Amino acid sequence: MTANALVLVPLGLYMLVLLGLGLWSRREGASLEGYYVAGRKLPSWVIAFSSNTTGESGWLLLGLTGMGYAVGFHALWVVFGEVMGVAIAWMFVARPFKEYADRYGAITVPDYLEQRFRDHRHWLRLLSVAIILSMVTVYCCAQLIATGKAFSSFLGFSYGAGVWLGVVVTVAYTAVGGFKAVAYSDLVQGLLMVGGLVLLPIVGFVAAGGWNEVIGALQTADPNLLRAMGSHGVTWVGVLSAASFAGIGLAFLGVPQLLTRFISAASGRELRRGGPIAVVCMVLFDTGAVFTGIAGRALFPGLSDPETVMPTMSAELFPAVFTGIFLVIVLGAIMSTVDSLLILASSAVVRDFAQKVLGAARGGGRLSLYGRLATVVVGAVAIPFALEEPRVLFWFVLFAWSGLGGAFVPVVLCSLFWKRTTLPGAVAGMFTGFTVTVVWVLVFKVSYYELYELIPGLIAGLAATVLVSLWTSPPEGAAVEFEDIHAAVSRSSP
Repeated sequence: MTANALVLVPLGLYMLVLLGLGLWSRREGASLEGYYVAGRKLPSWVIAFSSNTTGESGWLLLGLTGMGYAVGFHALWVVFGEVMGVAIAWMFVARPFKEYADRYGAITVPDYLEQRFRDHRHWLRLLSVAIILSMVTVYCCAQLIATGKAFSSFLGFSYGAGVWLGVVVTVAYTAVGGFKAVAYSDLVQGLLMVGGLVLLPIVGFVAAGGWNEVIGALQTADPNLLRAMGSHGVTWVGVLSAASFAGIGLAFLGVPQLLTRFISAASGRELRRGGPIAVVCMVLFDTGAVFTGIAGRALFPGLSDPETVMPTMSAELFPAVFTGIFLVIVLGAIMSTVDSLLILASSAVVRDFAQKVLGAARGGGRLSLYGRLATVVVGAVAIPFALEEPRVLFWFVLFAWSGLGGAFVPVVLCSLFWKRTTLPGAVAGMFTGFTVTVVWVLVFKVSYYELYELIPGLIAGLAATVLVSLWTSPPEGAAVEFEDIHAAVSRSSP
C-alpha cells in the first residue's frame, strides 16, 4: 500500500464513524429540542469535550500551533486565558444558566434572553439572529480556510479543492445528524486531539535533541521567543500583548455555541462533574499546541507559513498511517466546529426567527426545510471568502469569536449575576458590545498596539448594560425569580 493510501485509511474510517453517529442519533432529532439540544440528556464527559472541541477547532491545531512557532513562550498567555475562561464558565455560569433555561424550556440563547427580560417585541431575539448569522458566516469561512490548508499540507491537494471538499463533507454530515451526533463526534474527536497534542510535542522535543537543544535553537533564532512578554518585554506594549492573548478566554463566558452545551446537559449534577474534565482537557489541548509549535520552530525554522507546522511535523516525524491520524484530528476538529456553527445558524433561522418571530407552525417539514436551507446558505456564503486564502487563520477565527463574545458575554453575565438588569440595558449592551468589537478591528486596533478587540468590546458592552439599566426599570418579577434561581443552585451544591 502506498504512503498516500495509508494516509487516507484513517480518514475513511473516521468518515464511517461520523455517518454511524449520524444514523444512531437521527431519532433524537425528530423534535426541535432533540435536534438542537439532544433532548437535554447529555452526560458530563460528552458536554465537557464537546464544549472544548467546539471552542477550539482548526484554530487550535493550526492557529495556536502556528502562534507557538511564531512567538514562542509568549503564546502561553493564550493557555492561561483559555483555561481561566473555561474554569470560570463551568464554576459560575453553567449551573445558573441551565437552571434558567430549564425553567423556561429554552433551547437557544435568544430563547433564554427573551424570557429572562420579558421581551415581547423580540428585540433581543432579532438582534441575536443578525449577530449570530453574520459571525457564523465568518467563523465557517475560517474553518474552511483550515480545511483547505489541512488537505493541502497533508495530501498535497490544491487549497481550493480542500475548501470545496470540506464544504461538501460538513454540510452533508450536518444534514444527517443533529446536535446529539455532533456532541458525540466531539467526544471522539476530543479524545483524539488530547492524544495527538500530548504525543506530537513529546516526539518533537525528542527529535530536536531534548529540552536544552530546543531552547538553544530558539535562543539562536530569536531570544524573544524565550520571553514570556515577547519581543516588547515588560513594557506597556508587552503587557497589552499578553492581555490580548489572555483575553481570548473571555468569550468562553457567554458565546452561544458553548452555552448550548450547558442547556443540553442531563442535569446540574452532570455540569458539576463536567467542569474538572473540561479544565484538564483545555490544559492538555492548549499546552500541547503551543509546545508543538515551539518544537517545530527548532526542527523546521524556515517554514513560510507557521500554521503548517503541525502537518509538517506529523509528516516528517511519523509513518504515513500516523500522518493520516493527524489529518483526521485536524479535519475532525474543523468538521465538529462547523457542525455546531451550522446548527447554531439553523436554530437562529428556524427556532428564533421562523417559529418565534414569524409564528410558523410547530414542527412539520417546512421548519426542517428552513433549517437545511440556512445550513446550505451559510456554508455557500463562506466559500468565496475562504477561497481568497487569508494568511493568518489565528486572527481570522478570533474576529468571529470576539464578535460573538462582545455581543453575548456582557448581557449573559449581567442577566445571571445582577438582578437589576433591564431589557433596554440588555439591548444596549448587546448592540454596543458587538459594534465596538467590530469597529475596533476595522478602525482602532492598529493604532492601539493590536489590543484584542474583545477587551474593549466587553468593557463597552458591560458599561452600556449597566448604565442603561440604572435609568430603566427591570422586568416585573425578575428580581424574585433571580433570587429563586440562585437559591436553587445553592441548594443543589455539594
